[in-house]
Amino acid sequence: MTHRSWPQWLAAGALFGGTCDITYATSFNYFRSGVAPARVLKFVASGALGKEALDGGAATAAIGLGFHYLNAFIITAILFAVASQVAGVRNTIKRAPLMSGLGYGAVVFVVMTFVVVPLSRIGPRPAPPPVVWVSGLAVHMFLIGLPMVIAARRAFADRP
Repeated sequence: MTHRSWPQWLAAGALFGGTCDITYATSFNYFRSGVAPARVLKFVASGALGKEALDGGAATAAIGLGFHYLNAFIITAILFAVASQVAGVRNTIKRAPLMSGLGYGAVVFVVMTFVVVPLSRIGPRPAPPPVVWVSGLAVHMFLIGLPMVIAARRAFADRP
């Protein structure tokens, strides 16, 4: 494996993590509260389009899905950018991928929940109930952060 294959690993990490995240979000909201998956996607779109997106149709839901995967790509790209430039991060990812992934997922969850969403057009929200907070944190740690770190580990395997 050469460092030239890193774009493939970046795409794989973003797609896998993004798919796990949106599958969790739509499933959890449907089974917990009966919220339709399209409504969740419109909520994602509302981060950029404002609350009017909640009244949109299928196209708005598709835009939300696009924004969701864009966010997953950006989150993965940040990890890859730092790992490509900081040998200590690369070495930590190589030596301790589980802990690195869980830590990265936790950071992503906290930043998205308490920084990105409040600064978006969604605006500040009340603290989520414990079941939402705990499940969201676990999903971000195990199904988002960990796969992204594993992808970065593979992408930079030949780098010291």
